[in-house]
Amino acid sequence: MIPDLGKYAGAVLSSYAVSITLIVLLVAVSLWRSRRAAQALREVEERVKRNG
Repeated sequence: MIPDLGKYAGAVLSSYAVSITLIVLLVAVSLWRSRRAAQALREVEERVKRNG
C-alpha cells in the first residue's frame, strides 16, 4: 500500500512532516485567537450591561 519513493523518500516525507506541522500550527493559532476574541467580546458585553 505504501508507494516506493526511492531516492526521493527523504524529501517527500519531510515535506509531509512540514505540511502537517504547519496545518496543526495554523489550527492551534486559530483556536487561540478565537478564544481571545470570544473573551474580549464577553468583557465588552459585560461592560455594556453594567453601563446601560
